Amino acid sequence: MVQMMTQGREALLKKLEEQYGQEEISPLMRKHERFVSKHPDADDSEWTKALSLDALGMLDEDESFWTFVAARLLIVETYKEAADKRNVAQIEDVYKAFPQQIEKLVERGLYSEFLLTKYTAEERQQISDLIDPTKDELFTYIGLKTLLDRYVARDFDKTPLELPQERWLVIAMTLMQDEKVDRLKKIEEAYWAMSSLYMTTATPTLSNAGKTHGQLSSCFIDTVDDSLQGIYDSNTDVATLSKFGGGIGIYMGKVRSRGSSIRGFKGASSGVIPWIKQLNNTAVSVDQLGQRQGAIAVYLDVWHKDIFPFLDLKLNNGDERMRAHDIFTGVSLPDIFMEAVEAREEWHLFDPHEVRTVMGFDLEDSYDEKRGEGSFRTKYLQCVNNPELSRDTVNAIDIMKRIMRSQLETGVPFMFYRDEVNRQNANNHQGMIYSSNLCTEIMQNMSATTFESITLEDDVIVTRRKPGDFVVCNLSSINLGRAVPEDVLERLIPIQVRMLDNVIELNTIPVAQAERTNSRYRGIGLGTFGWHHLLAKKGITWESDEAVEYADSLYEKIAFLTIQASHELSKEKGAYPLFEGSDWETGAYFDKHGYDSAEWNELRANIGKFGMRNGYVMAVAPNSSTSIIAGSTASIDPIFQKSYSEEKKDYKIPVTVPELDEKTTWYYKSAYFIDQNWTIKQNAARARHIDQGISLNLYVQNTVKAKDLLELHMHAWSSGIKTTYYVRSTSVELLECESCAS
Repeated sequence: MVQMMTQGREALLKKLEEQYGQEEISPLMRKHERFVSKHPDADDSEWTKALSLDALGMLDEDESFWTFVAARLLIVETYKEAADKRNVAQIEDVYKAFPQQIEKLVERGLYSEFLLTKYTAEERQQISDLIDPTKDELFTYIGLKTLLDRYVARDFDKTPLELPQERWLVIAMTLMQDEKVDRLKKIEEAYWAMSSLYMTTATPTLSNAGKTHGQLSSCFIDTVDDSLQGIYDSNTDVATLSKFGGGIGIYMGKVRSRGSSIRGFKGASSGVIPWIKQLNNTAVSVDQLGQRQGAIAVYLDVWHKDIFPFLDLKLNNGDERMRAHDIFTGVSLPDIFMEAVEAREEWHLFDPHEVRTVMGFDLEDSYDEKRGEGSFRTKYLQCVNNPELSRDTVNAIDIMKRIMRSQLETGVPFMFYRDEVNRQNANNHQGMIYSSNLCTEIMQNMSATTFESITLEDDVIVTRRKPGDFVVCNLSSINLGRAVPEDVLERLIPIQVRMLDNVIELNTIPVAQAERTNSRYRGIGLGTFGWHHLLAKKGITWESDEAVEYADSLYEKIAFLTIQASHELSKEKGAYPLFEGSDWETGAYFDKHGYDSAEWNELRANIGKFGMRNGYVMAVAPNSSTSIIAGSTASIDPIFQKSYSEEKKDYKIPVTVPELDEKTTWYYKSAYFIDQNWTIKQNAARARHIDQGISLNLYVQNTVKAKDLLELHMHAWSSGIKTTYYVRSTSVELLECESCAS
């Protein structure tokens, strides 16, 4: 494409004719002739903008190639603007100015200084030589526009200063800056993986790598201590992370309920709702780098006395003083509750502070080690049978009805099946998992940070807090629609795991306990997107046993390669600090997942001997925006419809699903017309190979019957699925999780 641009407009049109066929391009040629006749003095910029819009106007389900034609025209215009800014005479030389661009942007305070201090001029030139401009031809129009509008480096006046291939290369240089051996080769591999659109990094990494602001991790999860100081400290930590672009999950289950005692004074507590409203205000007032408001999900246990007002927090009617419309809710559900729903039995609600005081234990600190038996139900029944303990007694099905009512009106709460999560926790030797994150795919050990003292020392106020496990998730995702058909997983996943692991080293998280947790567990989340895209390319129907079996086999392969890559990295750089005693070390992880082939057994033995670099390794995030950039379908979700318009406040762009043609069209069925039980079956098969979780949406018509939605929830729980994300009704508008997009 660079060569054709040197020959002007006619050469560009001729090249498009050669690629797509004269007959197919002829409508654009006619529009070109009309434009030239009406605007003979139009410059190249006006010409390319007009023609790209014309190409988009012809995009439909029968001729989806027009999105690439429009993208070619957009990239030509982008090159032209960059050439003018860089004082490059020939447009084909625009990428050759990259080494000089690094120097200029560091000087302007837009790139970080390490790009100059850690790389010599010779190395920067060698790295620049890796750029392959033809990789820009892989973008769809909406993918290219999304990358240019939202992620490339910009000047202080918002003018874009970076080209697409430079964004990939700066990310690679950022993540590999401290590699000691074959650093340039590792940069080349990372650039290959991203520029080929075989994978994407998480939004914070994609947006902030190499720049002077922001951090690289996606989401964080905090546990709020049941104390005034703990509640306010947590809010401060949440505000700090939100400021730097992180999405937040918060577990409130330890905080006492409304009417609980404070220092022995009965009925003094106002419960969790006022504190959640404060978090709501934080989400609104502390935005993420000026791009969007903060995003916070709050989780509460289904046995907590405040569960009913909690479930109503986002409803559009009722007492506004009891509403928090800008946060998201999630409910933590033990097996025994789901059994009570199924059997239409009573359910008891308790105050966690009273349980702690009367019973001498924290009910939330246990889980059922096996299906149908275990520590949680034992302690829950002890609470039920203790007459000294106050409780609200309701029918379990009534709580589930309130859950489903809220889901159909607002899309939430998310469902978190706590017993299954903790049974599968590879690091249960070090703690508990109480809840998930903003997008329900991260599951790592959690504990509250507790206040100890404030003292005045040498005229300095010193606050001491005992750090808890404040979860950090570092994400990236494989583009299944490209990587699997081109058979690159064996090469791709090792570089992807290395990139994720390096995020842990490079990130400076402005909350000390999060930094500590990140270094102790070294948790990463390698995920996927493009599942529906891949099924369509392979000619596999969504609602079929073949799709379920394929999910099982493919994700086992991905799991093996990911675990192997983390293990190999541990031999090079050392195991994560809490490896000893983990399910990875003991081999229990492999028993739990039924991995007993010769290949798995060999890996198991090697891990027991040499370790794992990362305590958590896989998680499937929503990644809607990054899947758009990569030209594929989001996460493990089915499509909404084959053709639609992507709307933002300043544009409306027609889009078709990827690689839509006379063969794939039969396999692209809308999510709202798919039997969701097949989606659950696929995810049950997939979940067996994911050590953390999956952002699993359930799609229903707004006419869905309560019993049918209930059956979906019961199916998900009984299948061993750990979480479900949104219930997406045809009548509900939902906010996409940008922080976890990967």
